[in-house]
Amino acid sequence: MTTHFQVLVVGGGNAGLSAAAQLLHKASSLQLGIIEPSAKHYYQPAWTLVGAGQFDIRDTEKDEQDYVPEGAEWIRDAVTAFQPEQNQVTCQSGATYTYDSLVVVPGIQLDWAKIKGFSETLGKNQVSSNYSFQTAPYTWELIRNFKGGVAVFTNPATPVKCGGAPHKIMYLACDYWRKNGVLDKTEVHYISGAGAIFAVKEFARTLEGLLKRYRIKTHFLQNVTEVDGPNHRIYFEGKDADGNVQKQSIQFDMAHITPPQSAPDFIKNSPLADPTQPLGWVEVNKFTFQHTRFSNVFACGDVSNAPTSKTGAAIRKQAPVMVDHILAQLHKTQSSARYDGYTACPIPTEYGKLMLAEFDYTNKPKMTFPFDQAVPRWTMWLLKKYMLPWLYWHRILTGKA
Repeated sequence: MTTHFQVLVVGGGNAGLSAAAQLLHKASSLQLGIIEPSAKHYYQPAWTLVGAGQFDIRDTEKDEQDYVPEGAEWIRDAVTAFQPEQNQVTCQSGATYTYDSLVVVPGIQLDWAKIKGFSETLGKNQVSSNYSFQTAPYTWELIRNFKGGVAVFTNPATPVKCGGAPHKIMYLACDYWRKNGVLDKTEVHYISGAGAIFAVKEFARTLEGLLKRYRIKTHFLQNVTEVDGPNHRIYFEGKDADGNVQKQSIQFDMAHITPPQSAPDFIKNSPLADPTQPLGWVEVNKFTFQHTRFSNVFACGDVSNAPTSKTGAAIRKQAPVMVDHILAQLHKTQSSARYDGYTACPIPTEYGKLMLAEFDYTNKPKMTFPFDQAVPRWTMWLLKKYMLPWLYWHRILTGKA
């Protein structure tokens, strides 16, 4: 087995596979290895639709081996430590690998245990989360069988993958209940660590209209601390105007909870982590994805500290820039490629309609289509449900989009 690679990729998710495929398209003779422990690969953006009864969970799972690009060596192992001064990584098996360039793209870590009682009650006691392959179908079971009462949807104070996902499912649930005569018997609460429903004002206006339409009670700058599943109570806290911590709780009849998220622990505890950020993101130049202290290390996607939303759409724009800079370094040339912070968040507002929010580092809209994307449309719903999954499996992972 090879132990030295020109390019070593840590992570076989969206960023890892698409970047590896792009590298090999441009330089087919590269010695490239991918370290990834998982046998399965998931299309996670569809899990919101799974939770809303609009997508089969089985169609979101594929075999990892079918998407490892030709010419790459898949190392079925997990990295536990980085030695960037020696251009080396150590794996769970004890094996070590060296590299000329390192690509760090292991994705994000779901910190279920940061909410007391959450792990113990997840998937039962009317508590679900679309952030889990195992429990996304349970969300639909809860929504479909809900007969009224108190429904709670939460969003943590940390960044999360697909920042819109915690409230996407809320709008779909409300629309389903409205159509089935249940919404008038329902009190909906949204508890969020963010200060507003959305950061881009043009798209926020549409969502604020939805909050009124569905009579959703919002609790901003609040963080969920505990879920008591058997007694159906959620505890959360925030600070008042004087900075004092205020603790509250809500009794619920169903709850969809988004876990806090951070960089994986093996990243957090490594020399690659940004020392100024407690969540442990990899420290990179936000325009090029080159590490700011180790010049032959690169990282993009959810694990990087680039200040943009953590989405698959962002990765699609980040990966080609990063690939250009990796190849430039290997060939001892320069790249002028730069990433402007583009990201996209497809937000379903009701069954059959969706708002495609696209924006950059400055929170200015960057609309792809020749119409106002702040207006929800059925064409964008079709894009989300049918086109994007096909694009992911057939073009993005293969490095062709």
